[in-house]
Amino acid sequence: MSKDPAARPFHLATDAQIKAGEVHDVYFSRTVQILRQRGDRKRAKAEIRLKAFPQADWRWGILAGIEEVVALLEGLPVDVWAMDEGTMFGAYEPVLVIEGTYAEWAQFETALLGLLCQASGIATKAARCKKAAGDRQVISFGARRMHPALAPMIERNAFIGGCDGVAVTKAAELIDADPMGTIPHALVLIVGDTVEALRAFHEVIDPKVRRVALIDTLQDEKFEAIRVAEALGQDLYAVRLDTPSSRRGDFYRLLEEVRWELDYRGFEHVKLVASGGIDEYEILRLRPLVDTFGVGTSIANAPVLSFALDIMEIDGNPIAKRGKRSGSKQVYRCRACGQSVVVPVHKPRSRCECGGAVEALLKPLLAKGKLVRDLPPPRTIREHVLEQLARVELTVERAEGLRRDY
Repeated sequence: MSKDPAARPFHLATDAQIKAGEVHDVYFSRTVQILRQRGDRKRAKAEIRLKAFPQADWRWGILAGIEEVVALLEGLPVDVWAMDEGTMFGAYEPVLVIEGTYAEWAQFETALLGLLCQASGIATKAARCKKAAGDRQVISFGARRMHPALAPMIERNAFIGGCDGVAVTKAAELIDADPMGTIPHALVLIVGDTVEALRAFHEVIDPKVRRVALIDTLQDEKFEAIRVAEALGQDLYAVRLDTPSSRRGDFYRLLEEVRWELDYRGFEHVKLVASGGIDEYEILRLRPLVDTFGVGTSIANAPVLSFALDIMEIDGNPIAKRGKRSGSKQVYRCRACGQSVVVPVHKPRSRCECGGAVEALLKPLLAKGKLVRDLPPPRTIREHVLEQLARVELTVERAEGLRRDY
């Protein structure tokens, strides 16, 4: 086996290969070969939509991946309409429409769907966690659970979905923010004591970084919380419990005990951070006690949203496969009540049934391969998501069949 690192590349497609349409299911290239042999130049218009969400209690999704879609399709002879990145959408609502000579864009379908499916799944899970957390912070901690090449993509979409911060440095650069993190167990183990590790952090690390002590490495969390609070006093911002489930017992009661001991000794200013196996269901249970949630695997490994791309018009004539509605469509959303409706594009709406004005959600994105609208920065997209989250409920439905709306 070669010892040359260059001979052992990471198992990734390059940007150039993706941009060239080389990452595709083989039946697309075979279809293109057949159409070109036949001299077929038919124009096809297709829509991307979701039939159903991956979990029973998901009622809405957050569209993400549009910026990368532009990078993929820009320069191709296609017209594209899409919802704004960060838009909340429902099942059966087209989120993107593409039109052009089919043989010239068919091989990009695989990559196009991949960009939208994973990014939107991550953003949606992050939004659910943020909705559950309310005014509590949610930090994305899950990049280590996925291929490192995906870390910036994961954390960017976690951020636009509502997370208040990210942990990975390269991801933080994408969102123009400082990365957020505490102290790893490794530092405590190497130094040999929680308080000494915290003091070392306090002496070395820039004062603008909040002092957060990890208190579950060596000793009981309650006593470690007292020790670090007494050691740093007002300089201690928070304590973090990352207690593994095998030692956790009732996590709520453990956090409750730590909170009691800190408050009893006058350390009310010290906040509680919880991490380790956190999702929106755990957030709802722990929210009365916890100030910040570190959410890892549940966001990074969020279920993808299984968008499908279907032709619904060829050379201007409405046509679609069985089970799909043919013809061009538009999605209108009421600014007053928030309800959405999908209608034929030639039957525009100006008012909702409630009387409120409506907005067309599918807007021009690319015209003959050229970008025709501004792409907002991640922070602007996140603000748009948070505004929408304030107007919807979060439905949670555990396996045992219990359902609650928040």
